[in-house]
Amino acid sequence: MSAARTLRVPGRHGYAAEFSPYLPGRLACAAAQHYGIAGCGTLLILDQSETGLTVFRSFDWNDGLFDVTWSENNEHVVVTCSGDGSLQLWDTAKAAGPLQVYKEHAQEWDPAVGKSLCTFSGHESVIYSTIWSPHIPGCFASASGDQTLRIWDMKAAGVRIVIPAHQAEILSCDWCKYNENLLVTGAVDCSLRGWDLRNVRQPVFELLGHSYAIRRVKFSPFHASVLASCSYDFTVRFWNFSKPDPLLETVEHHTEFTCGLDFSLQSPSQVADCSWDETIKIYDPACLTVIPA
Repeated sequence: MSAARTLRVPGRHGYAAEFSPYLPGRLACAAAQHYGIAGCGTLLILDQSETGLTVFRSFDWNDGLFDVTWSENNEHVVVTCSGDGSLQLWDTAKAAGPLQVYKEHAQEWDPAVGKSLCTFSGHESVIYSTIWSPHIPGCFASASGDQTLRIWDMKAAGVRIVIPAHQAEILSCDWCKYNENLLVTGAVDCSLRGWDLRNVRQPVFELLGHSYAIRRVKFSPFHASVLASCSYDFTVRFWNFSKPDPLLETVEHHTEFTCGLDFSLQSPSQVADCSWDETIKIYDPACLTVIPA
């Protein structure tokens, strides 16, 4: 693995990292004080240089920030979510407070409307992760502490499929970029499972190796059968679920829970992660530099 570019952020514990879909090398990171139990949160916008990572912008919020995503129609706009139940819309081009704050908790909303478009009910416990389908307009998946993966449809305003995916809380899910029927879940039982929506009675793959709960899982945007996972076991693992021996690489460069993880959309081998050890890292795992794009 190439040497990681690292930024240490004293007093801030990383929860989520996401590369900009527009600007090569730009990364957003959501972080919280005191491991997210108390205190404030910080949104960090980072740029890469030859020597490391630099802070382009930093925004504070009065509660921990636990996730972040970039707008897909404005290169400067990001959305964060907070422990106070609100969403914050930020303009990273300006060193100012949020453009808007949404205090109504909802699954989906339009910034121009100012309130949620639809509310989806059905889960019986905390919802940890949601992801839009990259293939089917108006369709998204959610993973929950109720041990289910659910597929929802905006048009029907309800659930389409309920999958009892694990016998443990599910903390993360992602949709394959190359197969509209394939999703992956990561759970407290330390396993990753792949699900084909055409037949959900059994997983199409199961990946074992983590020793504590899997906090986040992401499919590669460049390789159809490659994915990455990060865990409370402090590691990031790279997998190719099409191979008999699917574990490609284990990265052990954190000393605390590793919560944030993302693949670059511009560089096929570049990955970012963040951890409770107060560091954010961008690196090129050896396993991704040898896979043909």
